[in-house]
Amino acid sequence: MPKLRMGIIGVGGIATQRHIPAYQSLSDQVEVTAIQDVNGKRAKQVAEQFDIPHVFEDYGMLFEHVDAVTICTPNKFHAEMSIAALEAGVHVICEKPMAMSTEEGKAMVKAAKKNDRLLSIAYHYRYTPEAQLAKTLITNGEIGDPLVTRVQALRRRKVPGWGVFTNKELQGGGSLIDFGCHLLDLSLWLLDDPKPVEVMGRTYDRLSKIPGQVNDWGPFDHETFNVDDHVTSYITFENGMSMQFETSWAANIKEDKTSLSISGVDGGLDVYPFELYQAKYGAVWDSKVKLPKEELSPGVLQAKNFVDSCLGDAQLVVEPEQALKVTELMEAIYLSSETGSSIKLV
Repeated sequence: MPKLRMGIIGVGGIATQRHIPAYQSLSDQVEVTAIQDVNGKRAKQVAEQFDIPHVFEDYGMLFEHVDAVTICTPNKFHAEMSIAALEAGVHVICEKPMAMSTEEGKAMVKAAKKNDRLLSIAYHYRYTPEAQLAKTLITNGEIGDPLVTRVQALRRRKVPGWGVFTNKELQGGGSLIDFGCHLLDLSLWLLDDPKPVEVMGRTYDRLSKIPGQVNDWGPFDHETFNVDDHVTSYITFENGMSMQFETSWAANIKEDKTSLSISGVDGGLDVYPFELYQAKYGAVWDSKVKLPKEELSPGVLQAKNFVDSCLGDAQLVVEPEQALKVTELMEAIYLSSETGSSIKLV
């Protein structure tokens, strides 16, 4: 069977540290045949490092050399490049978040359907072993109907001091759109994509605008910082469920925390680290698990699912309509903070 020809658009750290190595570990199914970056010198260096035959500065020139592309650019260009690739008959997996706005996301979904091409978004937390186990238990009714979800994707002092992460024009936001989106997506997936009806949100940026801040991830310009470093939200759903959501790059807390807990009628669970809580046989039970050692990393599992789907051997784990819902919620959180009122989605 012919290999899938993969192109990479944008050769920053996420491309060289995750996506390209993941595809090259699946060399029996896929070959990275072309890369593109506006920094031609850097693109050539990456091509030499990974033995990639074709290098372009114009992403439009790449499409004829590939069957699929992985888009690893700043968020501002996700929709434009994804739609161009789909219109050229090329499958797309795009780094998170899907787009800068709901309108852009809808245009991406429309282009995928129009051209009968696959579109997926790189929400790789779904592939972690804890998340996979949680999905299995919830699907099998171990916690009954979910009621309340609590999400904390918190970093104490980890503002990304490199690239364009603190540039609102290019990224659209900060801690929410970069980090919190992963746990927001994972929550919705575990809850079987409930329909949100109302969102209350607040965003903050005061901490990162104070000069001389300690930052574990390198220096950044506090004077030009114009994105959120801390976000809180309360989300309600059509079926009566609710979600308490919080994310940060910088917050005066004791330590970093990645937590996702779901309380249901018959039980509850924490995803990281995985625990199951139930009441049975006249007692309350706290169950811990010993997960088997990962054979493949979440990044490789993500790559394999996309490649298999392009080759017709699997279904996408992250469907574009699901990723669009994450973008809609993030947009509502930002709008709620701007207006000081809740946003109704129905």
